[in-house]
Amino acid sequence: MPWYIWLLIALVLGSVIAALLRLRNTANTMPIDKDKLELMKQRNAELEAQERQKDE
Repeated sequence: MPWYIWLLIALVLGSVIAALLRLRNTANTMPIDKDKLELMKQRNAELEAQERQKDE
């Protein structure tokens, strides 16, 4: 293969890797209030209890 094809392949791979690294670095967790987290846990527990009752 000609040298410019290798250069193009290297540029494409470099762009993909750079984009993935940038995505990983900018991904952050969403802060959730403790009250909302507790409410979510309660709702999940209620839904699981309802599902168990339906299965029985």
